[in-house]
Amino acid sequence: MTAKITPDSLLSLEAYHKARPDLRARAIALRKLRSVRLGEHITLIFENEALMRYQIQEMLRVERIFEPEAIQDEIDAYQPLVPDGSNFKVTMMIEYTVESERRKALREMRGVEDRVFVEVEGQPRVYAIADEDLERTTAEKTSAVHFLRFELTPAMRRALKSGAQMKVGCDHRAYPMHLDSLPPETLAELIGDLAD
Repeated sequence: MTAKITPDSLLSLEAYHKARPDLRARAIALRKLRSVRLGEHITLIFENEALMRYQIQEMLRVERIFEPEAIQDEIDAYQPLVPDGSNFKVTMMIEYTVESERRKALREMRGVEDRVFVEVEGQPRVYAIADEDLERTTAEKTSAVHFLRFELTPAMRRALKSGAQMKVGCDHRAYPMHLDSLPPETLAELIGDLAD
């Protein structure tokens, strides 16, 4: 469980500049640990407070933001991606290096964001609640980036904390793919997002 990000909890632009090399290295390592590849073309990044804090600090640095209202706007934009104890919050990226393949896949994968799931061992499958901020799929295609929330019941959270494995997958007809288990270090990191 993590604390809410507030303006007072962020570093000043000067302090962030000094700490950035170390913070950047830690954020890259953490993002790698919290990323799950579903086949060749979908990456799920299980976001947390540390990654969102880093993202906010980067935006403040790049945009040279120091006004209180603008800082709060950045926090408000990223805070919804911080898990709040009963869920996982995920950035899903659909990645194709060849542009023509990407266009074709995004047409064929319309609605894929609603077919991504987690399944805690011994518990029912939970599908993502996708793109709560705005719709990212049109009649023609889906977006290459989606924001997902997986709500877990208390029984699911207890099972994970007691050693249950978790399957992650997608059952969309154009992209059927799943992992029967996660690397132990990744699963342990994700369990840290959950309340008792």
